[in-house]
Amino acid sequence: MKITRQTYHVHSSLEEVWKALTDPKYIDGWGGGPAKINDKEGSKFEFWGGDIHGKNIEVIKNKKLVQEWFAGKWDKPSIVTFALTKEGDKVLIHLLHKDIPDNEAKDIEQGWKDYFLGPLKEYLERK
Repeated sequence: MKITRQTYHVHSSLEEVWKALTDPKYIDGWGGGPAKINDKEGSKFEFWGGDIHGKNIEVIKNKKLVQEWFAGKWDKPSIVTFALTKEGDKVLIHLLHKDIPDNEAKDIEQGWKDYFLGPLKEYLERK
């Protein structure tokens, strides 16, 4: 199993970044929809119509979101943590993705940049 860490600097507010991670309307806006999600601990979620799905396992509004993620035919979930910190006029999104299947690690690492956090950053900075 592999781990990836990435950090994004987003010129936006904590509240807007949080919505981009947990509000289906925002997620649809940056390309992760159709999405079913909220920011309640223990609730299930889906991105891309269910291609990625899982459960919120820790939620600290505007600060930290920890999720169990499943994709494809994974036997066990990977763990994704988004930690948010305010730094001047931007928000730092610290991503930690653990327990990535070895054979998918390279694609998943690039996928964060191309399909999830990269588009999320662009979407919020255009708003």
